[in-house]
Amino acid sequence: MDANDSRRVAIYLQDKHSIQDGMEYCKYAETRGFEAVWQAESRLVRDAIVPMAAYAAITRKLKVGSGVINNWTRNIGLLASTFLTLDDLAPDRVICGIGAWWDPLARNVGVDRSRPLGAMRETVEVMRRLLNMETVTFHGRFHHVDGIKLDVVHGNTSPRNIPIMIGATGPKMMELTGEIADGAVLNYCVSPDYTDQAMDQLEKGARKAGRSIDDIDRPQLVVCSVDQDEIKARHAAKWLLTQYLAQQPHIAKASNTPQRIVDKIHETLGWPATRDQIEQAMQYVPDELVDRISASGTPEQAKKKVQEYIDHGCTCPILYPMADDVKLMIDTFAVN
Repeated sequence: MDANDSRRVAIYLQDKHSIQDGMEYCKYAETRGFEAVWQAESRLVRDAIVPMAAYAAITRKLKVGSGVINNWTRNIGLLASTFLTLDDLAPDRVICGIGAWWDPLARNVGVDRSRPLGAMRETVEVMRRLLNMETVTFHGRFHHVDGIKLDVVHGNTSPRNIPIMIGATGPKMMELTGEIADGAVLNYCVSPDYTDQAMDQLEKGARKAGRSIDDIDRPQLVVCSVDQDEIKARHAAKWLLTQYLAQQPHIAKASNTPQRIVDKIHETLGWPATRDQIEQAMQYVPDELVDRISASGTPEQAKKKVQEYIDHGCTCPILYPMADDVKLMIDTFAVN
């Protein structure tokens, strides 16, 4: 699909909904013209691969992306064979979204994320070569492989059409994305102004590779809480924003949230946060911040905000439904 087609829209699923409900939402979104479902793998809550397989199995046209897995915890051979397997299930419909993870979570499980740019560059290079069905020998700082290949004996031995998208947040990773990836999965809980800055970095990286920014797909996660009652919609969005502003420092920084707000939330939330702690900490997230970094409100308000992200460079909004009526959100953004 044309990266500049303003009719593009996708749905994002994390852990708010059961996998069974997610499957129903995917089937419905497919009938309404959504192009993809992206499954999160963020906190220690839900692996991305199992839901991706479930969504791929019950749809026929919907693309299925990881939004995003990290490049530290899966051996590169296993990572490539996992996406080969997903492509066997849903040929030409699988997207590999991969990111550099985040501290303190990575550190708390023993992962040293030093030199994240070098690690990502190596991961993308080896992954791409393996999915191209090459025999790969590579000795880098992070990956060491000798003569390995995805050794398909029964089935499709052709190179696989699996775009590799980097879930970049910081400027240096964004620049690297523009240089080496098929696209960027832009983060959520940020304002459209952040998207402007991301475009500059992507374009800078693209020039290094002799490309333009139009050669890079730029879908963006957007917290999208749609309800006929805008107060209820905003409250539902606050639930996620409160948790992520406290627990993911890179998102708090990218959102330009005042440190005093982050500090107040930190005083209340533990790790992992309980429902009661989140509910208590939500009082510190002002409505103005919700409106600035999410698409929350009535259908018309949500559509207007999502259009801002598109106007600032997003090629396909990936909408995370936070309000109770998920089908209302899907209908609000339906293509057909």
